[in-house]
Amino acid sequence: MLIAAIACAAFCATYAGGLFALRLKDRLHLVLGFSAGAVVAVAFFDLIPESIAFGQGFHAPATLLLWTAIGFLFYLVLDRMQFFLGHGHGGHHDHVHDHGGDIRNFAPRGSLGAVSLSAHSLLDGIAIGTAFQASASIGAVVAVAVLAHDFSDGINTTNIVLKNGGTRQQALRWLLADALAPAVGIGLTFLFTLPQTVLGVALALFGGFFLYIGASDLIPESHHAHPKLLTTLMTLLGAAVIYCAVTLVSG
Repeated sequence: MLIAAIACAAFCATYAGGLFALRLKDRLHLVLGFSAGAVVAVAFFDLIPESIAFGQGFHAPATLLLWTAIGFLFYLVLDRMQFFLGHGHGGHHDHVHDHGGDIRNFAPRGSLGAVSLSAHSLLDGIAIGTAFQASASIGAVVAVAVLAHDFSDGINTTNIVLKNGGTRQQALRWLLADALAPAVGIGLTFLFTLPQTVLGVALALFGGFFLYIGASDLIPESHHAHPKLLTTLMTLLGAAVIYCAVTLVSG
């Protein structure tokens, strides 16, 4: 029941982000700043420590940290693919318009970028399901972090479609696909259970994913047009909330 509620919440957060992008507000940088702190904090305070705890006896700590680096670099490659396909990240603060144009003007890279973002969201869902396989407490903390940045995922999806000549209707269809992707990812984890020997590696890998999403995507975007003290304070607040959540759950 809890998993279903999380899947529903992920859908709502992503879809709300896309709708928000269609009516872009000046306070968006505060949301992104908080999300950045939350996502990075989950990697540092939860996923990486838990990967070492679960992996001890099977892998050396250095090996698990290597998998964290691999996860970080994998997401870097995925992010660069989105950039070359149509600048999937980096448009949060551009004004979003409803093109209402001819469907023939929709560049193929818009679809490819939206597919890449949906794959990103699918991995988010798999991360949640895998974390719950480790323990309910780890799963809950990871779910909070995913929900914190799903809002920006919806913004990215809407932006990339509209920037490449897509109509509002096309943007909404891709937004729906992206919003459903985390639930699909969670569902896939019911089809397999990771053995203890692999669980530590998986958590380390997802730790790398979250570090990249937060440090290389959300933090720069939150300061893109608003390098203000309040944005930085929101990032610190996001990290503090996750730290307190991890401490409360583990305590």
